[in-house]
Formats: sequence, C-alpha cells, structure tokens
Amino acid sequence: MRDFSIRDIQFSYSVIQLLFQIKDIFILNYLYLLKFRSMLFSKTCEYGIRAAVYIASQSDKAEKTGIEEICENIEAPRHFTAKILQILTRNHLLSSQKGVNGGFYMTADQLKQPMIALVEAIEGKGVLSQCGLGLKACSETEPCPLHNKYASIRNDIKKMLSSMTIKDMAVSLQTGKAFLRVD
Repeated sequence: MRDFSIRDIQFSYSVIQLLFQIKDIFILNYLYLLKFRSMLFSKTCEYGIRAAVYIASQSDKAEKTGIEEICENIEAPRHFTAKILQILTRNHLLSSQKGVNGGFYMTADQLKQPMIALVEAIEGKGVLSQCGLGLKACSETEPCPLHNKYASIRNDIKKMLSSMTIKDMAVSLQTGKAFLRVD
C-alpha cells in the first residue's frame, strides 16, 4: 500500500475544487438557458429575429416575402409580426414594397448587418447593458447579487451578436443546420 504525502492530498484537493468549479459553470449555463432565454429578449425581439432571418433566407429569390408566409414559417401572430416588421423597416434593416407583388426583402447591405443592430432596433440600445435582476442602478461598484456572473454572460452574448450577421443566420437556415420552427 502506498503512503500519501501532503503534496498528493493537496493535489487531490485542487482537483476536487476544480471539479466543483466546472459543476458550477455547467449549472450556471443550464440556468442561463432556462431562465435568461426569456429574460434576455422580449417576445417582440424573438419574433423580430425569427422574421428577419426567414426573410433573409428568402432573399435570393426574385419574389418578395409576404406577411402570411413569414408568420406561417416562424409561428408568430400576423398583426404583432407586422408591427415588428414596420420597426425593422423604419430602421433600414428590412425593405418592403407595397402592392400586388409586394412584401419584404433584404438588400445585400441589409444582409451584412450584425444581429446586434436588429436586437437594438427592437429592444433599444441599452438592452445588453441592463442589470440581470432589473435594478435601475447596478454597477461594478454597487453590484447586484447576480452582477459578476451575469455581466460576463451578457458580454459574451453582445460579442456573439456583434460578430454574427443576419446572413450568417440565414445561411444556417438555408443549409438545414438551424430551424425556426419545430414540427
């Protein structure tokens, strides 16, 4: 039988601490997926993202995409979606054409827009800098209990949305790597 030195015990203790930290990270990520999914983006923003990505995925076709087709493919209410698309059109993230052959479409420049532009057009510029608990005054000097962990997650989401274009998301939809509805 082997004798264990203090060094062996310290190493074992370090490994156990590391495993607990990894467990905490997994739990935090799981809670993020459950809790913050609906807290991060409003239903308006979720529908807006889904509609924009669907329209972008149809942008290589000669025809414009109608509101009925959009709503059917993203499982969203027509009137609500129409209001969201108006916001995106006013912010020059989508284009629309009225009339018999009308509908929504995206130009090459609009397809290059980062996803953060779309989110900020709907939610406002400060959405990705707000407190995770909804406090009015939460900062590095006066943090809420969630501040330090939530700030890093929020910053990662901001980086992701800044680096991903509307076209990137549309391509993943077109190639079958992503879906906007699950039947």
